[in-house]
Amino acid sequence: MTKQERYKHVLNYFETNVGLAETELAYNNPFELLVSVILSAQCTDKRVNLTTPKLFKDYPTAEAMAEANAETIFSYIRSISYPNNKAKHLVGTAKMLVNDFKSIVPGEVDELVKLPGVGRKTANVIASVIYDKPTMAVDTHVFRVSNRIGLTTNAKNPLQSEKQLIKFIPEELVPRAHHWLILHGRYTCLARNPKCDLCPIKLYCKYYEKVIVKQNKE
Repeated sequence: MTKQERYKHVLNYFETNVGLAETELAYNNPFELLVSVILSAQCTDKRVNLTTPKLFKDYPTAEAMAEANAETIFSYIRSISYPNNKAKHLVGTAKMLVNDFKSIVPGEVDELVKLPGVGRKTANVIASVIYDKPTMAVDTHVFRVSNRIGLTTNAKNPLQSEKQLIKFIPEELVPRAHHWLILHGRYTCLARNPKCDLCPIKLYCKYYEKVIVKQNKE
């Protein structure tokens, strides 16, 4: 099976059987999503969603959060991983949004990565989810799943994985494909014990072909 054929089969399955796929982070506007994605680094979406309602109630806008200090924000997000750094990042990001972007979350990756706590992955999420741009955010799930299936080859870091995925996935599918791969990694293609017996795309998967089928033959 060629790489192009593998992409075609995998994408066809997801488009036909999953269709619309969205972030599992709870948000009502671009600012809330930006805050949630910053908080989600090395933390589960479930934990973030449990934490943000009170934070958003008291600090619903960039202007409001820009007036807070890191110690106050820390008290809201103490249950999140790395709360000290993230509290500083949130206040810094809010201030930059107000001062440099007229309180509007920018849509360009090059501008988004200027914000404190916003790396390329976070910037790609915002550009994709809010502005429907063909940007591929590569988190641990996307990186693992893409490598296992065989969508990427010898990708040593998220940027290499991103470039390979963007090359083969049609632009109009990129925003959804990001979520397809995340959800597949979160619920089926698990890190330690992938559920290959239940996987609907196993016939197109290099890992299944090389490891599971081989084991069954031995």
